[in-house]
Amino acid sequence: MTLEITDLRFQYGDITVLDGINMRVNAGEIVGLLGPNGSGKSTLLKSIPRIHNPDAGQITIDGQNVEAFSPNELARVASYVPQHNDSALPATVFETVLQGRRPHGGWSPSEADQVAVTEVLERLEIEQFATRRMSDLSGGQQQKVRFGRALVGNPSVMVLDEPTSALDLKHRLDVMELVSTHVQKRDVAVVAALHDLNLATRYCDRLALLHDGRIYDAGSLEILTPDTIRTVYGANVSVVHHDGERVIVPDTSSRTNDTDAS
Repeated sequence: MTLEITDLRFQYGDITVLDGINMRVNAGEIVGLLGPNGSGKSTLLKSIPRIHNPDAGQITIDGQNVEAFSPNELARVASYVPQHNDSALPATVFETVLQGRRPHGGWSPSEADQVAVTEVLERLEIEQFATRRMSDLSGGQQQKVRFGRALVGNPSVMVLDEPTSALDLKHRLDVMELVSTHVQKRDVAVVAALHDLNLATRYCDRLALLHDGRIYDAGSLEILTPDTIRTVYGANVSVVHHDGERVIVPDTSSRTNDTDAS
């Protein structure tokens, strides 16, 4: 499956949030969507499962416009993992993951649906939490459950909106390892909005940087240069290499100089 976004434009009233967005995500790769808060990442991602309807442009999956899919058809092909916490819902872990099977069979789960949920829980190593309420889990455990809900339908496209937000370092790595392993095994296309640039350089195959509602730059990991990061994020950084990986290091010299001057 290939996800393609062409000339996408989105407005809130008179405010243009996205303007002329072009992006392609191929099967078997993770494309990291980067940019500061308010740059339009969530709006772009929500346009893929039609939570938002763009004002212009189109989004296609394997050449078919997403507007041509019925809601259930689109949910079977493309899964969406939101960034917001839904742990207040009075559902167990098993029930939450089972929701991901509804596009395949409706509200009455079959034996195959229940087997699929059990397999996903075992794969994510959270089967011991099956009967626990979501609200009783830690943030990292909850995120694994949300990821399981997306996985259980075996989609060809996955849309992840800040999948590591509010997680500690271990759980950030756990979640991204799960995403990476799934992509390799199932050959799905993944687009993920990320705040952590070092996670992006470690796990993403390609990057797209949003700035003022446009794609400022897109391509391989090499696009993350100090000049680009300064323009997009307004932050001074250094880019170093460690064990063959690019690492983004904040530049504290300006802060030190300011302190010395005071």
